[in-house]
Amino acid sequence: MNFFKISFAFCIFLIITPTLDAQTKKIKRPKNRVGVASVDSFVQESFDLYDKVYKYDGYAASGKSLDDDDIDVLEEALGEMSSLSESAPDIINDLDGVGVLKQGKATLQMNKAKKALKYSIKTAKELLLGQRERETEHEEDTKESNDKPEDKTNSDSGNTNDAIEETPSNVSDGLEVYSKYDFVPGDKLLFFDDFSNDFIGDLPSKWNTNGSGNIVKFNKVEGNWFELKAGYRLYAIPDLSQLPEDYTIEFDLLTSGVSNKTSSGARLHVILSDANTFSNGETHYASVSLPLGQYAPFNIDTYNYFNGKAGMINSGLTADIRDEVKNQPHIAISVTKKRYRLWVNEVKYVDIPRFIEELNVLNYLKFHVYGLKDGEERVFIKNIKVTEGGVDLRRKLMSEGKISTNGILFDSGSANIQPQSLGIVRQISQVLMQDDSIKLNIVGHTDSDGSDDSNLKLSKDRAEAVKNALVNIYNISADRLTTDGKGETEPVADNGTADGKAQNRRVEFVKI
Repeated sequence: MNFFKISFAFCIFLIITPTLDAQTKKIKRPKNRVGVASVDSFVQESFDLYDKVYKYDGYAASGKSLDDDDIDVLEEALGEMSSLSESAPDIINDLDGVGVLKQGKATLQMNKAKKALKYSIKTAKELLLGQRERETEHEEDTKESNDKPEDKTNSDSGNTNDAIEETPSNVSDGLEVYSKYDFVPGDKLLFFDDFSNDFIGDLPSKWNTNGSGNIVKFNKVEGNWFELKAGYRLYAIPDLSQLPEDYTIEFDLLTSGVSNKTSSGARLHVILSDANTFSNGETHYASVSLPLGQYAPFNIDTYNYFNGKAGMINSGLTADIRDEVKNQPHIAISVTKKRYRLWVNEVKYVDIPRFIEELNVLNYLKFHVYGLKDGEERVFIKNIKVTEGGVDLRRKLMSEGKISTNGILFDSGSANIQPQSLGIVRQISQVLMQDDSIKLNIVGHTDSDGSDDSNLKLSKDRAEAVKNALVNIYNISADRLTTDGKGETEPVADNGTADGKAQNRRVEFVKI
């Protein structure tokens, strides 16, 4: 190590000495970024959490007691802060080769961030224990910082054929619970990946990451799954570069090893971003995180960041999705202009009218997993589908007399409707209930996998399954519905790709 690097390390050792005492004056968030990704991300996340805790510390100072929701937010923030503190970037290595001025700026910002983080951890614990006493004067703690930054980037487990010990016993139990499910996927496919064309053990071909991840297959769960590796600022980004104003995102989630010992800070972040970089975003982003911990119900967190500063939304929405997390849930997201909605299975947990504060700037989708124990707790996704919305299927059916949708999904090789698809069936039922004179022919189509005869039969069976759902769930008279199937004979896209197959697996509704 050269003399400059040794001197720089010694300066950092002397400078970074965060306080442990209560704050009377708020630590100011740095206004500008350094330009070193790891430092900027750490500073931003530290101050986001600091702002939460500082608010509740203010409640304590004014004598206001915390309610149950406040306590939940603090508990969740404490878990995130502990994980963030453990995974602080290695500032010496990250700044190697960077100019002297930028190194100095980075050091000062890291100093502020660690000071804010340490205050937040101590204060959150005291608030939760009812032991918080806010001091009138701020005293600097001269003790040496106990923070020991270390690289927590997860390495590949190397095990690509692990079997989940127990098959979830209540995955997609029944259709009736979905009868009021109002999610409707978009009508134009933008991106689809079920990883069927990828090799086990490889990173999927249509994705990028700054860490690792691989395709795995299980002996008790169908299909190929993409394992998202957990770690500090690790991202998995699908090859999708232009999101419209109205679109939907869907994916299946699978977990292994999560338990009552899983950290409260364990989360899956789904991020809409303005940049194809390994960060939340440069100037704009919107993030929703799903809790993975099991020992208590934790909130679904929402946060937006526009024009280089925190947006209006920084909230924790009450949610107990512990059972869903362990039972292969289907996640659905709908973005309509500025409105953002999220469903876990049939339940809508997020509905924020102005979450997307500026239109036409968020063009990338990112996944980030954080807070899991490497090799013990694991997260997988499958059937990632992004579709452009904007067409009301009900109005189109009424005006044009025909619609085609690939949003009604079935189990592979089966006529069993996946319950999360019933939002579309519900819309069709609304058209039929609005006008008693309408009769429909339901036509099923398949991709080219399998033989011609089996696909023809499958397409007919799927059309019949949709009819049965309309009759049995929505009480539509059976004599108003006929069915047919075309198998693979009328493709609308290339059956040689996953995208094309997804478009060819469709259901048509035609007015008679």
